[in-house]
This record gives sequence, structure tokens and C-alpha cells, in this order.
Amino acid sequence: MAIISSCVNDSKDILITVSDRFDFSQYKVFRETYCDCNVAGTEFRLDLSDANYMDSSALGMLLLLKEHADKIQGKIVIQRPNESINKVLEIAQFHHLMEIVR
Repeated sequence: MAIISSCVNDSKDILITVSDRFDFSQYKVFRETYCDCNVAGTEFRLDLSDANYMDSSALGMLLLLKEHADKIQGKIVIQRPNESINKVLEIAQFHHLMEIVR
């Protein structure tokens, strides 16, 4: 499975780990990692250290996650994107929308 989710700190923090390709084929699984989380102030940590590809549909999925996080006064932190994925995030200026930790 390319996407794995786990809860930390009594469901206040959700760690979403993406490996391999982050593209539209992962939409349903990615959405299921966060859609049932409605705890105010939840921090969604997206670990991209094992991802090797990201396309524009993945950017759209991140925007949907951002919309969900905003509704519950949550936060998104993208962790350890590789060089090519970080470049995609920079071009799309996602550093203005969410925290990106290299």
C-alpha cells in the first residue's frame, strides 16, 4: 500500500505516510486517511520521505486536505519531500499554504 495512516496523541495528530507514487490513483485511500477526523486542532503530518513522484492531482488532494484541516482549525505539515517533490511544491507555492519541513 502506498499510503498508511496512524494516529498519535489521542487522535490529535495524524501521520500520513506516502510511498512510491502520489497521484490520482491514491485519491480514495488518501481521502480515507483524514475524512473521519473532526477533532479540533488536529495536526496532519504528511511524510513524503518514501515518495518518489507527485503530480498535479496530488497537489489537488493536498488542497482538499487543507480545506478539511481549516474547517477543524487544524494544521498540515509536509515532512521530508525529496528534491523533485520539493520542487513541485515550491513551483506551486505550497509553502505559503502549509509548513514544509525538509
